[in-house]
Amino acid sequence: MKSVEEQIALIERGAVDFHSREDLVKKLTRSLETGKPLTIKAGFDPTAPDLHLGHTVLIQKLRHFQLLGHEVNFLIGDFTGLIGDPTGKSATRPPLTPEEVQQNAETYKEQVFKILDPEKTKVVFNSAWLGELSSYDMIRLASELTVARMLERDDFKKRFESNQPISIHEFFYPLMQGYDSVAMESDVELGGTDQLFNLLMGRDLQRSRGQEPQVVLTMPLLEGLDGVNKMSKSLGNYVGISETPDSIFGKIMSVSDELMFRYYELLSDLPMDEVAALKASMAQGEVHPKKVKVQLAKEMVARFHSFEAADDAERNFEQVFARHELPDEIEEVKMAAADEPIWLPKLLHDAGMVKSSSEGRRMIKQKAVSLEGEKVDDVDATVPASGSVLLKVGKRRFCRVVFE
Repeated sequence: MKSVEEQIALIERGAVDFHSREDLVKKLTRSLETGKPLTIKAGFDPTAPDLHLGHTVLIQKLRHFQLLGHEVNFLIGDFTGLIGDPTGKSATRPPLTPEEVQQNAETYKEQVFKILDPEKTKVVFNSAWLGELSSYDMIRLASELTVARMLERDDFKKRFESNQPISIHEFFYPLMQGYDSVAMESDVELGGTDQLFNLLMGRDLQRSRGQEPQVVLTMPLLEGLDGVNKMSKSLGNYVGISETPDSIFGKIMSVSDELMFRYYELLSDLPMDEVAALKASMAQGEVHPKKVKVQLAKEMVARFHSFEAADDAERNFEQVFARHELPDEIEEVKMAAADEPIWLPKLLHDAGMVKSSSEGRRMIKQKAVSLEGEKVDDVDATVPASGSVLLKVGKRRFCRVVFE
């Protein structure tokens, strides 16, 4: 293991809240003296099967703990997922069915091992202990928290003051998450900044049961490609870790120079002193921002695919954007030929280029659609449903439709 100071330097990278640094130093010192690794916990409710880079900020920090020799517990909240996490919600979140929880949990496991070492990761499900609690245990647990304390949570407070309903079962969520820490005897729990209340609940419950309170470490919510809003699939400003190499590469290349270094800090394995050196060199004009961005884009593609895929993605990017050529591989979609021409927004939707005809119209209005390399700005445009046609939406999405 590295020294306490070296471990702290890596653990602190990108972190926001630290409760408390003094406690962590104490735990790390004892770990070095005894040779016993710390138990690191991070919980994920399987509410959505597809992870994006915003989700990986926390997983990357878990990986840091693995690199330092500690035991990582990847907790899948199959029990708490049935409650529904109320964090940041303005309305009661509909609970998942047991079938949805299990299906999403399996998908999560497949994706997180693109970052975590499966040999050093313990995957646990909180139904193992929460499902064993009796009604008496639940009532006793609920007695440890007052309504006033619960309303200290910002989201609950706002809903209460605006007369929006708060279901009683939502109050159990922080308690259940806190009890997870008791059952797992965790030394450190990680979470997003929006989870701070729940994470601190674990410290309280551990303390009341005679356990040494866990250290709480929060990570920031990653900004999306727009550099303003939190990365989100619903906002379309995300980079999915299951996307194609070309898509990941192209999206990373689209971020601003300022946001690029935010991504370096929270997502990259490059040491911070080297990140700082890159930033300084770029500021002094010694290195072009594009070169720095390419390095980040290739690292992300290699992480979720391979080094070879990263090299190919860079080549394709240069071919399409620098030399304005077509990519080597273009998806081909076959559709039935017809005598009548097809409305372009509908064609874009049927070819899977947009989610709806309305989005197709919007992209045409934004002059983000090309037919055979020519921009289209007429939302009423039609395309002959015969032969083939090359479609392009945005900067990176190509498709050749073949009518037969």
